[in-house]
Amino acid sequence: MKQIQMTKNPPFSLISTKKIIQMNDVSTSYDSKNFALENINISIDRGTNYSIVGQSGSGKSTLLKLMNGMMIPSKGTIRIDYVSPDINNKKFKKMMHSIGYIPQSLGLVKNSTVLENILLGALPRLNKIQSLFNKFPEHEIKEAMKIISQVGLTGKENRKAYMLSGGEKRRVAIARALMQKPTILLADEIVSELDHVTSREIMDLIAEAQKRMNLTAIMVHHDIQLALEYANRVAVIKEGQKILEIGVEGDTIVDFQTGDMNNEEIMEMYADDSKK
Repeated sequence: MKQIQMTKNPPFSLISTKKIIQMNDVSTSYDSKNFALENINISIDRGTNYSIVGQSGSGKSTLLKLMNGMMIPSKGTIRIDYVSPDINNKKFKKMMHSIGYIPQSLGLVKNSTVLENILLGALPRLNKIQSLFNKFPEHEIKEAMKIISQVGLTGKENRKAYMLSGGEKRRVAIARALMQKPTILLADEIVSELDHVTSREIMDLIAEAQKRMNLTAIMVHHDIQLALEYANRVAVIKEGQKILEIGVEGDTIVDFQTGDMNNEEIMEMYADDSKK
């Protein structure tokens, strides 16, 4: 049998995976007794929009915390570009700046200006002295102003965060995350409590940024109709378990993981949400 010999110096500098996030049989618990999530399997393609939908307390936010290393699984494995997300993992620490995370609370500094809040996204690129005194180079300030324009906040860069409307605060939170120059954007209920029009403005903003920067966006929602409108795939979480994964192709809802649900139940779930 003829054997193929590898050259000592192959012409490859790295391996890229299409699946930027992979979760295999993941379970996790806050109290070591009851699982907040159980036997979760999720695979997310690079450059896509993936939504996680479910009721309050279903485990949606916990999924994002697992992806950004704030929690580690009790069982199973998670890989973000071949690296396990764990803040104690040196390899993951080096790539943490590439994951933009927007919590439900948004995490803005209320008494700081729009520009100051957005510049916080550049902190990982500063040296120790610059970081200590928040001295941002001119090119970082120019980049922040460019992003301010992209998110529709031109003219409000010197306004304090507490003076902004709900939609404007979300634009600042998105801009701060984009300032990190991320490859992954995690957003937890970013359009909750917003009206129909403002919700879609924010979702359009993220969709535009995703295409412009080739981002992988993972977003938590309550509204399955809104999720299907923007996401390539939608995972439905119920009581800590992934019960369904669907997407839209043309005028058809495509079922990627049926679980125990039939066609009528899936359509009813979508219809119920569209009535809200």
